[in-house]
Amino acid sequence: MRDELLLSINIENLLVSRNLRGMQQIQPALEAGYYLRAARLLQACTGYVLIGTGFPVIDTFETDGPVGAIALYETLEKSGAKPVIVCGPPVSRKLMADYRVHEIRVGEHDAREQEAREALKSYQPDLVISVERPGLAADGGYYSMRGESIAERTACFDTFVQFADCPTIAIGDGGNEIGMGNVAEALSQLEIIPAATKVDELLIADVSNWGVYGLIAFLSLWREEDLLAGIDPYRILQYLSDLGSVDGVTRINTLTEDGLSPEEGADILLRLRQLIGFC
Repeated sequence: MRDELLLSINIENLLVSRNLRGMQQIQPALEAGYYLRAARLLQACTGYVLIGTGFPVIDTFETDGPVGAIALYETLEKSGAKPVIVCGPPVSRKLMADYRVHEIRVGEHDAREQEAREALKSYQPDLVISVERPGLAADGGYYSMRGESIAERTACFDTFVQFADCPTIAIGDGGNEIGMGNVAEALSQLEIIPAATKVDELLIADVSNWGVYGLIAFLSLWREEDLLAGIDPYRILQYLSDLGSVDGVTRINTLTEDGLSPEEGADILLRLRQLIGFC
């Protein structure tokens, strides 16, 4: 029988091997097997799964996050679960025509808790997962990787993970995303204003989209179905580009994620498929 903990460790090491924003230094702060533990939580889902995503960049949104959220949405829907993408404008308005979307409001700080509690009561989700969502810093602000305040353009998803009665997962790649409160002490070594919000399982990766692929690798293994083969990052990037997305690093509308070509994401998918024995 395959050693699933060893597989998880191999996936965890692969997903921070480029060390683009220091996640390799943060990795020792997490107990090994975090992808395995998170995937088990995801595997158990049969009802609603709330997928928070969308990181504001200038007047639009970046590709890292929505690519992974869409890949996860499509995978969960095939398995019979009911995924809902939770995000604020403008990305919420862009995705509504094609996906089940719950829009959260930008600003209106006093209504954040009520907004989350009402949504959680309505959906009664099996799981809440954040894929590259800005996380509240200790001072109550939201910040970009450059240390710029993005509070005026950021809808709050932190309250969804804070008030959820179900398991919570977060994926991040730099330290300013929801979930990074789990490794607050380790983040002091990075030049970033870190997020303080915690979750049940934090997943780190060089690109947050790739963290989703790590989760789907385990689902593929357990279902004995090559779910990763059905993910086409080129297709999703083109779809988002047509909606006005930008690369979060370059801030340009290109078919890239965090400055990397789609070939990089395709390579990660291939290497994950090799790890789980599908090619």
